[in-house]
Amino acid sequence: MNGKLTATFVKNIKQPGSYSDKLGHGLRLRVKPDGRKNWIQRITINGKLREAGLGSPPVVTLAMAREQAIANKRMAYVGKDPIEERRQRIEALTFGQAVERYIAHKLAEFRSEKHRKQWRSTLDRYAVPVIGEKSVEDLGLQDMLDVLTPIWSTKTETASRLRQRMEAVLSWAAVSGYRIEANPARWKGNLSEVLPKPSKVAKKKHHPAVALADAPAFWARLRKMDGMSARALEFLCLTAARSGEVRGMTWAELDLDKRLWIIPAERMKAAREHRVTLSDAAIDVLRALPRLEGSDVAFFAPRGGALSDMSISAVMRRMDESAQKSNAKRFLDPQSGDTAVPHGLRSTFRDWAAENGHDHVLAELALAHHVGSTVERAYRRSDMVERRRELMAQWAEFLGA
Repeated sequence: MNGKLTATFVKNIKQPGSYSDKLGHGLRLRVKPDGRKNWIQRITINGKLREAGLGSPPVVTLAMAREQAIANKRMAYVGKDPIEERRQRIEALTFGQAVERYIAHKLAEFRSEKHRKQWRSTLDRYAVPVIGEKSVEDLGLQDMLDVLTPIWSTKTETASRLRQRMEAVLSWAAVSGYRIEANPARWKGNLSEVLPKPSKVAKKKHHPAVALADAPAFWARLRKMDGMSARALEFLCLTAARSGEVRGMTWAELDLDKRLWIIPAERMKAAREHRVTLSDAAIDVLRALPRLEGSDVAFFAPRGGALSDMSISAVMRRMDESAQKSNAKRFLDPQSGDTAVPHGLRSTFRDWAAENGHDHVLAELALAHHVGSTVERAYRRSDMVERRRELMAQWAEFLGA
């Protein structure tokens, strides 16, 4: 952007970046990839260049940010430290306390109780023991490195998520008035300068999948398994859905006449509604299911309620144990040699679609993946559900269902 910032620009800008206010005083608007915005002032205090956080729009308007930036420069001009003086007026809040308040404040945004626990457990395990007793106002770059460095190369995905969560907590602390200086957990222009990119050090571990050539044999053996968990695994295989989506499925989400399963946004990883087309084989699985009185859960546990997180995995584990005892064929991932797991069946489906020349976009939509850029998705409003019907019917036929 050229020229001074305007209130309209501040309100509407979505493109991530750092935007300077040409009126001067070191004021900048920082826009993060997730759309959050905050004011930053770069100011020289006692000969040292510092960054001060001035809050976030819309709570702190452009006019308010400019006013505070000017006030800070005036203080620095006469030899005072505006950051330190404001710090003295701030109520002390430890990082551990900030985590508690942030989660309480953002509770409604978590997709599920499981997501909330996962979000919290990462901070409790790695961050709180190191910086939990420190004031959020005193935390700096070295504190972030003390938390992240021990696991950055060995548990890169976890460390990357931990950094994002620390940044979110500290951003909340700044907006809530507990912190002044720039966020020490931010990546670009900060931790990116002292830590290697996650993509350079991460060793991505794929879920072991059934080899494509073995998929029909796997299906035939699965059909011989008894129990509700085996039926849930059949349905998972036919729909290429995730385990949690299948286990939490209710009859209210199903329209057997229209042959659709509509998963609400709050149950989806991407937090957006997903429509799943149901093949004849998938419909047959559903029609054969018993109903549990007083419960809307389709695949229910013996004592009622949804199946547990491990129940579907246990089916494949029992299949493998039985194969080893009888010296029968085992279903192992062709690359790693590990025993295939339920989530790996999504990879098997994706391999089948690619090997048989099916449209890439259709296959990715069936897996509920984002396809293309944000602009491309905006123009492609359809989820191509009717075209996906034939895709899933052919997948079922390939399995022998």
